[in-house]
Amino acid sequence: MIICSCNVISDHDVRDAVESANIELCSTAQVYNRLGLLVHCGLCSRSVRRILQEPEMASQS
Repeated sequence: MIICSCNVISDHDVRDAVESANIELCSTAQVYNRLGLLVHCGLCSRSVRRILQEPEMASQS
């Protein structure tokens, strides 16, 4: 599902970025940095944070 229409990023893109990171990603800005993108309007921040807080994502780091 697309969670960022500004950058056309899906929930899978965010999960892949978190799983492939060598460090724990704790913020939306860190996820976007990992993806090589910038946050534009910020409406996706809540969805990205929700993904970061998922149990399987929290156990990755």
